Amino acid sequence: MESYPKSALNLVREMTAEAIANPTRAVAFQGAPGANSHLAALEVDPDCLPLPCFSFEDAIDAVKEGRADRAVIPIENSLHGRVADIHFLLPESGLSIIGEHFMRIRHCLLAKSADAKLTTAMSHPQALGQCRHYLRAKGITPSAYADTAAAAAFVADGDDLGASAVAPPIAAELYGLHMIEHGIEDDDRNTTRFVVLSRDAAVPAQDAGQLMTTFIFEVKNIPAALYKAMGGFATNGINMTKLESYQNGASFSATEFFADIEGAPGDPAVDRALDELRFHCTKVRLLGTYPQARKRG
Repeated sequence: MESYPKSALNLVREMTAEAIANPTRAVAFQGAPGANSHLAALEVDPDCLPLPCFSFEDAIDAVKEGRADRAVIPIENSLHGRVADIHFLLPESGLSIIGEHFMRIRHCLLAKSADAKLTTAMSHPQALGQCRHYLRAKGITPSAYADTAAAAAFVADGDDLGASAVAPPIAAELYGLHMIEHGIEDDDRNTTRFVVLSRDAAVPAQDAGQLMTTFIFEVKNIPAALYKAMGGFATNGINMTKLESYQNGASFSATEFFADIEGAPGDPAVDRALDELRFHCTKVRLLGTYPQARKRG
């Protein structure tokens, strides 16, 4: 907790005390109060008690240890792609994905003074990447920090009038900063996809609408293994909405894949496709089945 800037600590302590007193209502998120993940947690469950955590690992551990019922974690952004390390953390967590949530992201440039010459902007690398054209055009140097709202608190605590933060609008009010400009993201469709994690897997109702299933897999190290592994989804009419590769480990000897499909185990077509996938893989692991929050395509 002491890793948070001073301006954020009292809020963190208050929110943590409330959440720990009622863990069945607690939803863990990464960041300081006012971060986008805080806002996403409230959109997912307006009656929840948001539990601020300094890192993604801390938020996951809060659920694993029973201090929170769920965690809301960003997984990808429409402008800046995959959130770093999340594909490693999800499989390692032992938690299940029970939901997804899409949130429109609006970034603001915040500073201690309304008329100072700004030279640097501090924020989470994802937020800086989503505003990189704006910052470059303004001649402002980006500086990475743990999260958006904590960056705003850090600027509020400092003496550098040339320092600014890229953060949600609520951070200006929480930490007493001036809003220099609103909506500085490089595209006004900027959207982040969050997943909801729980210790227990969800069992969606049959009438829950379109379902999504997320899984990871590692193909055998033979020619055309990925092509063959994907064939079962095509022949069974299963729509794969996401396929992303990443290296796991330091050897470069095996590539793992992170995938989303429309549908769920128990559907004969999905079961056939997954069976064929397993035949061509050394590992297949389901991470969760959950209702689709937004129609793909």
